[in-house]
Amino acid sequence: MKNFLKRIYLWIDERVKLNDLENFLGKKYVPIHSHSVWYYFGGVSLFLFVIQVITGILLLFYYKASSDLAFESIQYIMSKVEFGWLIRSIHGWAANLFILSVFIHMFSVLFERAYRKPREITWVTGIIMFFMALGFGFSGYLLPWNELAFFATKVGSDIVGAVPLIGEPLKIFMRGGDDVTGATLSRLFGFHVALFPGIFTVLLVIHLLLVQRQGMSEPLELEVEQKTEQKRMPFFPNFMMRDLLLWLIVLNLLAILAVFFPAELGIKADPFASAPAGIKPEWYFLFMFQTLKYFPGHIWFIEGEVLGILLFGVAGILWLLIPFWDVKSSKGKRNRIITYSGIFAVIYIIVLTILGWAS
Repeated sequence: MKNFLKRIYLWIDERVKLNDLENFLGKKYVPIHSHSVWYYFGGVSLFLFVIQVITGILLLFYYKASSDLAFESIQYIMSKVEFGWLIRSIHGWAANLFILSVFIHMFSVLFERAYRKPREITWVTGIIMFFMALGFGFSGYLLPWNELAFFATKVGSDIVGAVPLIGEPLKIFMRGGDDVTGATLSRLFGFHVALFPGIFTVLLVIHLLLVQRQGMSEPLELEVEQKTEQKRMPFFPNFMMRDLLLWLIVLNLLAILAVFFPAELGIKADPFASAPAGIKPEWYFLFMFQTLKYFPGHIWFIEGEVLGILLFGVAGILWLLIPFWDVKSSKGKRNRIITYSGIFAVIYIIVLTILGWAS
């Protein structure tokens, strides 16, 4: 068996030069320090995205993207297709863990100042992918066409419509009309399985190429204060094997969640029914949803909800452009405003999410 595998390897090596790839990976090193554990969340995010793609393709074999058949097709997947309920549960839990992992990865990059020159483009592509991960969650939420998803999508698109000037056209474009209908389902389905994955894949390739080209960033303190040679480990096979071990742990966690807490379907959406009490978005939108609830009806001459949306928009733009206004950090000095802002953002998101979930 060993000789057989070796012959296969040699046959492939003669054609695609695997030895060159081994030499390239063998020259890549990963810094070792007290914060090295945060390096792994980028790989975990990638792994969960791959799980999403695989399970999504399997669900596509049976899913029908129409308001008449979407709910029934999910019912069929969960009750008639062998292991269909498990695939759907894995897809749902992988989506939640993917967004959680991306949150952790984003804040670890922020606190480690890994966006500093020459990694500005890496940060920008990463933040755009973070926004797209939220877009994946929103666009996929309506696809089962159940009651909760229908009214949550209606509320979410109404919030988008409150944005001055561009809000109403965006809402109509998102819905495919004035109301949430079968056209909305078809449109969000197209976003979820075609447009967003295509854009995300391009950004992901650019992001990974930049990481491989520039290497992994070291904490600012190590670059400024390090007097001895920094400890490093080879990317292949040392770091990669650790990465694969963590992927295996995540896969086991995913399986446990999918089996013991399977995805529910609920009641089929009825556009003519009244919205159920206590309608809430998914957990990763809860902090924004809860924030908007605290704004009064009007603040001076502007509606409170509109002001809240504008503030979140400005915060998102500033977050995207951090490498270009954090001048001190790029010069090798720690800008404590970034640290305090990051700590505030983490605490704010956690507290408002808990409040939104408990209310």
